Formats: sequence, structure tokens, C-alpha cells
Amino acid sequence: MTVLITGATGLVGQELVNLLLQNGYTIHYLSTSKSKLVTNTNYKGFYWNPKKAEIDTNALTGVEVTIHLAGASVAKKWTTAYKEEIIESRVLSTQLLYKTLQKNSHQVKQIISASAVGIYPDSLTDIYHETDLDIDVSFLGNVVKQWENEVSQFEKLEITVSKIRIGLVLAKNGGALQEMAKPIQYGVGAAFGSGEQYQSWIHVQDLVAIFQFVMENQLAGVYNGVAPYPVTNSELIKAIAKTLRKPLFLPNIPKFVMKLILGEMHQILFSSQHVSCRKLLDENFQFKFASLDKALNDLLK
Repeated sequence: MTVLITGATGLVGQELVNLLLQNGYTIHYLSTSKSKLVTNTNYKGFYWNPKKAEIDTNALTGVEVTIHLAGASVAKKWTTAYKEEIIESRVLSTQLLYKTLQKNSHQVKQIISASAVGIYPDSLTDIYHETDLDIDVSFLGNVVKQWENEVSQFEKLEITVSKIRIGLVLAKNGGALQEMAKPIQYGVGAAFGSGEQYQSWIHVQDLVAIFQFVMENQLAGVYNGVAPYPVTNSELIKAIAKTLRKPLFLPNIPKFVMKLILGEMHQILFSSQHVSCRKLLDENFQFKFASLDKALNDLLK
């Protein structure tokens, strides 16, 4: 089976490509960089430019499932221009995929799009499920709302729509874990603010397995891409320090300090979303890294 992937060269995309190739899938991927285009028997790159509404329609040949991961990183300083980039990279790319499928003959039966747990309101007490309709009144909440609304349009084309609301992705090469581990490694690690904010994390291997699982079982609708046991920021920092065998002795970093350093982006560090993966478990998805200790031992040792 041939799968079309956007965002294939990103942190999650690379891991997903490796998993699907190992399982015998043929991968077509879209890239905005012509220098990143590769043509192998089961791994082929095609050019697109969502800002200019340009796409090589040959990318659709034989494709039955599209996995949409493209989107500018939110882990950069949120200038006014970059906030526009965060929204446009998701909305315009989704619109271009929709228009391309609308105007061309194709065999696509399902689209599985990345989304984010940032859509859920900031809360230290609520536990969120896919059925919760409240949306966080924040920049990120608005981004995810717009993104998901665009993805829902594919239902008009009689394509099965699936959305994976991704939590804090823990990975060996890049991503948030490495940034959190660095100061701890040098003895200057600390929790953020009260440290009580929940972080619904997931090991990158489990996350890409969720995408494969949703595809192979043709599951429709929203699924939370998080591990079964979310932790507080304080618990996460302590667990990283324990895994690295490093002491933690500094006081928690006040919110105003991170706001001075990061500007509006500091919200990512202080927002609390305790998110449930019960829906996935009810579908009999098996997590390889259900516990944080197991995930950190795999990624940091």
C-alpha cells in the first residue's frame, strides 16, 4: 500500500517513515525543499509549496492514505510574523491537499492529520477526553481549532478523517526532551512555575505506532496521542534527573522569568492539560512505553 506523508522530514515524520518502510509500505512524501527530494523504489519525494498553491500531483499516484504532519514548529519565539507562519503552514497546506484531491482523480480513502492537545483548556484539575468540546482561549487553542476545521473538510470528499491530538513528544534525537535534559545534565535544571501543570507526554515510537494503528484499523475521528500516565512538570523534571543520575537543587523557575526570555511562547511550558488515551486503549492499542520511567530509560541511556 502507498501512503502519502507531509512533514516526513520532521521529528515525528522521520520516525513514521522508518516504521512504515519496515512494515512494507511504499512512501510518497511532499517537501517544500527540492534538494530533499529522493526517488527510490519505495520512498519517493514530490515538491509542493502551499504558500504558492503548487503541488506535483504525481504524488497521488496509487496513494490510499494521506498522513498530514506538516506545520511550522511552535518551539520558536512567537513574533507576529512567526505566529502567522504557525497558522498558515497548517491551514494552507491542508487546503492545498483538499483542493488537489477535489480536482484530481485519486484513490485516497483516509486522511490522518496531526493535531495537538493544546486545543484543550488549561486546567490543573480536569481530565480531557476526545468528546470534550471546550477549546482553550489562547493562540495555540485557536491554531489547533483552525487546523482541525480544515481537516474536517475532507469528509465532503467521502474520505475518512482521523485526527491525532499529540502531546509532549519524547524522542532521542531532538524535540523537547533533549532541551529539558540539557540544563539537568549541567546541574542547573528546575521545574517551571509551580511545577503542578500536567504534561501529557508520549514516546515517539508509540506515537508513530498510533498513526499506523489508526490507518490499519481505518479508525475515524479524534484520538489523543498521549501515554496512559500523564505527569506534572515537577514529576517530569525529577524523573529526567533520576534517569540521568543528576541532582536537582535549584528552586522552580518563576513564570515571569520565562516570559521575559521567551515572550508569549512561554505559555507552552506553563499550560496544563491532563489528557486521557482511554479511547485508544478501548480499541486495544498496546503502548510499548506506558510508563515515563521506561520511556526515559530508553531515550536517555
